[in-house]
Amino acid sequence: MLFFLKLIDYLLVAVAIASFAIIYFDSSNQEYVIAASIALTLAIGLFIFNRQSVNSAKKKAEKNQMSKKAKLYTSLLSKDTQLDHNTVLPARAKALEYSQELIDDYKSSRDLNRTLYYVLQISTVILSGVTPILVLVDKLESGQPWLKWLPVICPAVASIVASVVTSFPFEKNWMAANTAVELLESEQEKFILGITPAYRCYDIPEEDKQQQKISQAVELFINQVNSIHLPQVQQKTDSDPVNTEKQDSPKPEEATTEKKVAP
Repeated sequence: MLFFLKLIDYLLVAVAIASFAIIYFDSSNQEYVIAASIALTLAIGLFIFNRQSVNSAKKKAEKNQMSKKAKLYTSLLSKDTQLDHNTVLPARAKALEYSQELIDDYKSSRDLNRTLYYVLQISTVILSGVTPILVLVDKLESGQPWLKWLPVICPAVASIVASVVTSFPFEKNWMAANTAVELLESEQEKFILGITPAYRCYDIPEEDKQQQKISQAVELFINQVNSIHLPQVQQKTDSDPVNTEKQDSPKPEEATTEKKVAP
């Protein structure tokens, strides 16, 4: 179902591109322009509607995948173990969904910061390298007035881009998000397969203790996930320029005290 919906997305994008090309290159034919405009409008509307269906199907597929991963742990138990599927498996599936949501958020943050960092760095290098060439072009009598502004505009844009790169820690955020993804995925695999003593219960002979160990494993997993996630949130909050300025600025009471003490 998800593959079919994505295929519809690609077809709608192709229709939109073809309609735009007809409108742009064959604007003299009014019939084609009208038909292409209608097709473009329908393609955009159907694409927006289909994206909602794609997101719903993707969430449903992820939920089914988490349920399968939660049930994978029971295959390691002995056949004589009577597991309470109504409480244990939903709890494990919910814990895996929570960790997977964090992993997806960190992946999107990692990809965005990495893309911005590389694009801005490459733009700075290109603009800085093109500036000397533009200075030589400016000395030639090309008869184009706008060429005289390029040796001024490119260095200015390069300095602005460089300032943006230094002001916003894209590289730091990218590396921190990548570290969080690696730690969360590692902890998730440990929890799914029970390969660490904290999550392992299939080697316990007593069934009561085994049930208790399974419940404790869910609680421990949530605590481990939060111990990875919360420091990242705190670090991001501390590195926010607005919060830093608020923390560095003196409070009204302190400023009043300083004024009173000053001679």
